[in-house]
Amino acid sequence: MPKITHLPMSRRALIGAAAALPFAARAQAAWKPSRPVTLIVPFAAGSGTDSVSRLLATLLEQEWGSQVVVDNRPGANGAIAAVATARAAPDGHTVMITTNSPHGATPALMKRPTYDAINDFTPIGRMGTYIFVLAVNDQVPARNLQEFLALARAQPGKLTYASGNTTGVVGGAMLTSIGNIQMEHVPYRSTPPAMTDVISGRVTSIIVDVAASRGFLQEGRLRSLGITSATRTPLLPNEPTLAEAGLPGFELLSWMGAVGPARVPAEIVSAWNAALRKVWERQETADRLATFGIERVTSTPEEFGAFIRSQIETWARQIKAAGIEPE
Repeated sequence: MPKITHLPMSRRALIGAAAALPFAARAQAAWKPSRPVTLIVPFAAGSGTDSVSRLLATLLEQEWGSQVVVDNRPGANGAIAAVATARAAPDGHTVMITTNSPHGATPALMKRPTYDAINDFTPIGRMGTYIFVLAVNDQVPARNLQEFLALARAQPGKLTYASGNTTGVVGGAMLTSIGNIQMEHVPYRSTPPAMTDVISGRVTSIIVDVAASRGFLQEGRLRSLGITSATRTPLLPNEPTLAEAGLPGFELLSWMGAVGPARVPAEIVSAWNAALRKVWERQETADRLATFGIERVTSTPEEFGAFIRSQIETWARQIKAAGIEPE
């Protein structure tokens, strides 16, 4: 029988092996939900954010093997959902699918904000950029933006614009300010009822996400006059930007991402970000998001946190420039 020689392990190697054990254990036991996860959505069922959140819920259920429930909390431009999220336990089982409304514009639209958009939340990851269009109902005798502006100038205060979120609120105000026209603002609690009244002709126009409006645009019940981003999008290559169509300097960036309440442990944030990016970076996910009019984006938690801070400043400047007074 051959002789087996046991080589002595150095003290340094022993210490190194012992130190590596906790890291190996953590790598093998990454956080996963221990009960159903709730995705709080700041807009109503049928909105673009709702559609994307339900897609994410399905993908995460497949990834984790745990139930993921969408909880719609519409109202107050996302503030109701934001407060509910901020008050949730920071254990990874409650996450908000936020947008430029609660984490961009709403803090500047409120005289006394009901939450702190930075300190009450833990950034998890950015998810995408919305494509918004200025749409009019098919009864409006304007085939393009220039004709629409001329129509509004010929009838000061007669035309109207609906809003179901802060992009609609701020975008409409920018439209009247940059276009030097007078229009009446008709606010709604969420996008679906606003869309209903625009399609019926009770309201003239709306700045709305493609996710909520694409079907009506394709059917001809709504007509797009341009998109709100600074550059054209490959998702709608034939749609001009409002800036190039007749409103120089017009730009609104609408986006979405995931945040938890403040003080979510780092290992849970890391696990959430990893799961989100894993399901989001698949090509089939990008293709599905494109049908909603959303350009996929992913990020680290740190990148998303810096982005949120910059967006709060940007939206505050745009709101002030558009002449909107906080309420």
